[in-house]
Amino acid sequence: MSADSHVLLFSYGTLQLESVQLESFGRLLDGDEDAMPGYRQQMVEVTDPEVLRKSGQKFHPIVAPSDNPVDEVSGKVFRVTDAELAAADRYEVSDYKRVAVLLKSGRQAWVYIQA
Repeated sequence: MSADSHVLLFSYGTLQLESVQLESFGRLLDGDEDAMPGYRQQMVEVTDPEVLRKSGQKFHPIVAPSDNPVDEVSGKVFRVTDAELAAADRYEVSDYKRVAVLLKSGRQAWVYIQA
């Protein structure tokens, strides 16, 4: 893949905030509504001072696989470059891990779930 190739990144939380996008990527991302079937959302307390500064929020949403097939988590899917995906990796705290998921739309995207 070339350096300017794009990947899909699904966000259900603070990566949708303009302030976080500008700080992390230097631009606003253009996203489409989508959902992650088979996951449920809860909140996690973030203590990383840099992430707190960027998001302005002490509690961030986090998702984990659900046993209930009707569960799904809504959010937005963004086209990002490999470099922007690396920036998102740096933004997310150790409570999260990046995995590939199949979205409701049928597209595959990276998403950060509970580590």
